[in-house]
Amino acid sequence: MRTEDVLAAIATGLWRWDNAAGLVTLDAEGARLLGLPAEPTVLSEAAMRARLHPVDWNETYGIVRLAVADGTLAEAHVRVVSEDGRVVRTIRSRSKPLVTHHEHGDDYELIGTIQEITDPRADALTGRGPVAGDWRRSREAFLLDAGRALAEARSTAEVLRVAASLSMPGFSPEGLAVFGVEGERLTVIGHHGNPDGAEELFTDMSVNTDYPAAEVARTGRAIYLPTAEEYQDRYPATWSMVKGFGRQSWAYVPLIVAGRTMGAWMAAFKNPVTFTPDERSVLTTVARMLAQALARAEVTETERELSLGLQRSMMPTLGPDIPGMSVAARYVPTGGGLQVGGDWYDIIPLPGSGKVALVIGDVQGHDVRAAGLMGQLRIALRAYAAEGHRPDAVLSRASRFLHGMYEFSTTRGRTHPDQGDEEEAPDHDAYTVPRFATCLYMEVDPDSGTLDIARAGHPDPVIRSADGTALIRQTAGGLPLGIEADSDYPTTRVVLEPGDTLMLCTDGLIETGGHDMLSGWTRLRPVLEDTAGASLEKLADALIEAVHGPYSHHTTGPLADRREDDIALLLLSRDSTPARRPPRRTVLTIAQAEPEQVADARRQLRDLLHDWADEEQVDSAVLMLSEMATNVLVHTDGDAVLLAEAAGERGRRRLRVEVADASDELPHKRRPGELASSGRGLLLMEMLADAWGVDPRGEGKSIWFEIYEEGDAG
Repeated sequence: MRTEDVLAAIATGLWRWDNAAGLVTLDAEGARLLGLPAEPTVLSEAAMRARLHPVDWNETYGIVRLAVADGTLAEAHVRVVSEDGRVVRTIRSRSKPLVTHHEHGDDYELIGTIQEITDPRADALTGRGPVAGDWRRSREAFLLDAGRALAEARSTAEVLRVAASLSMPGFSPEGLAVFGVEGERLTVIGHHGNPDGAEELFTDMSVNTDYPAAEVARTGRAIYLPTAEEYQDRYPATWSMVKGFGRQSWAYVPLIVAGRTMGAWMAAFKNPVTFTPDERSVLTTVARMLAQALARAEVTETERELSLGLQRSMMPTLGPDIPGMSVAARYVPTGGGLQVGGDWYDIIPLPGSGKVALVIGDVQGHDVRAAGLMGQLRIALRAYAAEGHRPDAVLSRASRFLHGMYEFSTTRGRTHPDQGDEEEAPDHDAYTVPRFATCLYMEVDPDSGTLDIARAGHPDPVIRSADGTALIRQTAGGLPLGIEADSDYPTTRVVLEPGDTLMLCTDGLIETGGHDMLSGWTRLRPVLEDTAGASLEKLADALIEAVHGPYSHHTTGPLADRREDDIALLLLSRDSTPARRPPRRTVLTIAQAEPEQVADARRQLRDLLHDWADEEQVDSAVLMLSEMATNVLVHTDGDAVLLAEAAGERGRRRLRVEVADASDELPHKRRPGELASSGRGLLLMEMLADAWGVDPRGEGKSIWFEIYEEGDAG
């Protein structure tokens, strides 16, 4: 005799509950005991819950969780209810939980038996005293269970999944839909139990449409339609859209939060429902909890999107490649909150020189105020760099800029937008207390590998040589930005040899995990030296992993304070082989009192281009140089500085000629007459040069043009 036959003879069923999949498998006897046809079947968790008394379901859930934690048997007495809420029988369940994923502890399977109890005692249902069997208490238990599940949902998708799994005692809906309102249009936020694509019929519907959900969203009053005939009589215009779903009753309940109707919730039933006062009360309560859960999820998702948007806008991309060099960067905000802080990095192409500037910094604090200051300071640094200032001048101006912001705010008085004339804002100090920022600004020449570094209270850079040795490169520095209006920042020149790698970071990479500067560097140095052959991207990942990965728990520092800090990391590596041939260059100063030096400049330019392929291009370059230098001597009171550079392989070279002066007045294009003796300089450059322009250079400007050998080298 088979085991199944023996169990059926003694009215014992077998069941298996897969918690991860949310499915319950029953044999024929188990299905019969639950009031289903006597044949093997598979139920969803929601359908299984609908067959059991809600109070007993909650009790059994706690017993199962305890058995999973202790590794013991789970035994409970549970009442089986019919679709109208009547108790059909009481069964005893004995099962053994098997954890399938030990690292999570939430995924398990229950395998056991169920038997009918012919004469259950009042206190045998849960082992915790008598349980009332009235229908109102069962609905209260259902609402408690629904409230707990909705309160734990953290996103709109999770809220919709919870709403779809709710099984109301005695009148479980077959189809659910959540509608929202955008302007004057009705939208479908989510639905369950309906065919795929069914929402297309109701998407982008006007709130003035003759449709129950639109009317609920418009008026804020619930609509109950117990029969299909009543639906057709009240809403004939949209009846054709819903009659194909085969439903018999509908409830449309408003979703109200703080007095505002944010949408509507539809519950559609396959069997007729009369919507008694108790049933309407349950639906209204569920709708209120659902609206609050959706509102919380919307706030959470908005904050997350704001955090990601701030992070994307404030952390720039690496931009164009640097010839002969590789760059990698990482940004890790402090955990929690808006996930933004005061750390940043930046890569700035410098005008007209082929050089780039690398910037890394840290504004004091980890709040939104620090993030805002960081954005303002980053823009100011880019502006000063674009004007052509040297690194020391860039940091001096940035320090004056940050210091001046607080001088302005304290002299003006009210700084908080919500502060009245006679009222002091409660967070006034947060907006007026000065904050400083550490920063390292570095100008990089890709051709020679020279790095001109200016440092404002920031950690020194680290250089890993080609043989894998990593050392801190001591550089001169000044006070953090914003402490004093006038601060000096000496510049240190460092040469990055082929194969060397430079690391710039904020103090979060060094001090996170209870470390000081010394112990933090001791933790990072092996990571740098052990990854000497890896790419920059892998090196960046390894450095972050050493601070935030599992390995970091074994390398905690000596300090008791374990607070995390924002991390900004910037890596620069010079290729082991030169990217291109060194350029040919000449520099000459043409004094205001010695205009005859213009002829020397023309001669030096011809000597520089002695092997240029096209002699007409050489003549054009000499003509434009003469015009630019003469204009400086005629229209300004200072000297002219000539820089001419020919770079590239022979036959495809690029000539760049710059003439700089100390005047801030920019040249203007004019249309001179036939007899005019001046005004043709920019017209000549527009006709003869392949590219030209005017760049601000701190105190002054630079006029430049480029000519490409044979016209196709760029």
